[in-house]
Amino acid sequence: MMVTSFAAFLAAVLFCVVTGHSLLWALWLGIALFSAVGVRRGHAPRSIAAMAWKKGRTSLIVVPVFFFIGMVTALWRSSGTIAYFLYYGLKGISPPLFLLMAFLLCALLSFALGTSFGVAGTAGVVLITMARSGGVDLALTAGAIVSGAYFGDRCSPMSSCAALVAACTGTELYSNVREMLRTAALPTVLAAAVYGVLSLRNPMDGADTAVLSALSEGFRLHWAVLLPAVLMLLLPLARVPVKWAMAASAFTALVLSVLLQGMPLPDALGCAVVGYKPEGPLGAILGGGGVVSMMKSAAIVFSTSLYAGILDGIDALSGAGKRIEGLVEKLGLFPATAIVNILTGCFFCNQSVIVVLGEQLMAPHYRRAGLSRQTLAMDIANSGVMLAGLIPWSIAISIPLSMLDVGLEAIPWCILLYLVPLCYLFTRRFFLPGQNPAGS
Repeated sequence: MMVTSFAAFLAAVLFCVVTGHSLLWALWLGIALFSAVGVRRGHAPRSIAAMAWKKGRTSLIVVPVFFFIGMVTALWRSSGTIAYFLYYGLKGISPPLFLLMAFLLCALLSFALGTSFGVAGTAGVVLITMARSGGVDLALTAGAIVSGAYFGDRCSPMSSCAALVAACTGTELYSNVREMLRTAALPTVLAAAVYGVLSLRNPMDGADTAVLSALSEGFRLHWAVLLPAVLMLLLPLARVPVKWAMAASAFTALVLSVLLQGMPLPDALGCAVVGYKPEGPLGAILGGGGVVSMMKSAAIVFSTSLYAGILDGIDALSGAGKRIEGLVEKLGLFPATAIVNILTGCFFCNQSVIVVLGEQLMAPHYRRAGLSRQTLAMDIANSGVMLAGLIPWSIAISIPLSMLDVGLEAIPWCILLYLVPLCYLFTRRFFLPGQNPAGS
């Protein structure tokens, strides 16, 4: 029955990916299937519910963060914060260095927003339009956009994925962010160098100023609109908890939306809930965000945790543990973690599942090796979180490319996604002194 349940679940995941249905349907089917397996193995329904809740309770830690992220990303749009970044970022792009500037702009925005999808759907749409009109190779442009978008998706304090890694591994978010920024330095510099060379070989013929005009006409681009971003970056340095930093940033953006941009207060409050919906040409570029937009992500994370709790409780993954032990002995901990995360991503097509199951499958091996929980968190962040974007059928890459209207030929040019795990593989012992025994 176990093999049949896994086959049915994987078929449901494939169906959801191909048809565009939410992965929630597949996850709920998996919960039902493996609950039935548990009952057949002699577990009482109440016991199975307790197994599920044990993991589900952990994920609830990040749900409030998800909702704050939704509020902040909507109000940063309505206050003009994102418009300011876009306007001066696009204005500063030099046609001979278009690909490099696209990568850097998306990296900056993704660190501010913490979402690869949000960056692909805002700056990415603008940049790919400029590439089309300027004769730049679209696959190269999409690769630069996705690479930049994943910079913050991995290591921004605003990232729901980073929050999930911290919650699952029981580590501190901002401590993880600091370490992820350190390990991102080398691959980011190398990626920028590659995009610099590609830019010189694929220069843009000219810049389209229509978007710049729309941004300057649609918003008052006063320096004050940077305050929400400044608060979000500086308050945590003063050891202000992330939720309070997000709340302060959201409140400041709300005030700016009303006083500076002239939005009625009820509209600004509604924007925080249902998202920003500007009219005219900016609608397709800046629309989005809001608490409602994060509800599906929160539901997927919670459902994934329930599912993982049942798998753990009924020992569905006990056979996998023995095979992983063999991988660890042959290859070392980080390579084994990367392989497990890739396989998980291939089967489940979702970053959240990679993080939750990656922690569940690999934690015993790190514990036996005497390594810290933060080492596990870093290894997951530097492998599965990035490598998910290289799996063609994963929603981590298929959705951004769909937003950009570019095919899978862009994946080889998502340079940062494979430079991060490769650089970390060879430099890991320098970032984690004293924690990695030989061969780990």
